[in-house]
Amino acid sequence: MTFPGSLDDRDALRAIDAMGGAGVPIWHDDAALGDVDAVVLPGGFSYGDYLRAGAIARFARVMREVRAFAERGGPVLGICNGFQILCEAGLLPGALIRNRSLRFVCREVALRVETSATPVTERLIPGELLSIPIKHGEGQFVADEEELRRIEDDGLVVFRYCSPDGEVDAEHAPNGSVHNIAGVRSDAGNVVGLMPHPEHAVDPDVGPTGGQPLFASLLAHVAAPV
Repeated sequence: MTFPGSLDDRDALRAIDAMGGAGVPIWHDDAALGDVDAVVLPGGFSYGDYLRAGAIARFARVMREVRAFAERGGPVLGICNGFQILCEAGLLPGALIRNRSLRFVCREVALRVETSATPVTERLIPGELLSIPIKHGEGQFVADEEELRRIEDDGLVVFRYCSPDGEVDAEHAPNGSVHNIAGVRSDAGNVVGLMPHPEHAVDPDVGPTGGQPLFASLLAHVAAPV
């Protein structure tokens, strides 16, 4: 998906192709998704992040089709700004606000997989650790107490920020996210959002490869016979 201000749409296409898939570009004003198996909302600054990150993109014409696709059970992955858009659209719980430090953060982080009940983690084991970069200024995940309790009780947390050996504590939440939450899923599990950038962690020549298993899992999921 490309919105005005998207930065990582081509990176996502390249990562999908590198992992054996066939990436298809979709414009924000398209009236249909076409014959796709999964949708990726990429990182960037859709519509300049005016109002709030993702607040304008949620009204893009194509988002009606994304919602319908998700309601049919189609896999939807939101990365960074894409995560923000999915939260603004009500397809994921919680919200993303300014980092607690009020500073932009850009570095590799360790993530702990919390569930395999999503298309991007069904080939991973809960407790598995991944190294993936982040780059955001509004990545602090928040929710009110009632919603946070539901997110935890219903197992909607997909990834948590952690130490390199898997320890979860406030020190290793680079943006101050509540409960170190780095990614969540929908109730049905087919919609996933995360702040780290797996599309930047596929090529071993340029950095970590923690994004490979996420795209491999997604591609295996859509290729599986119904």
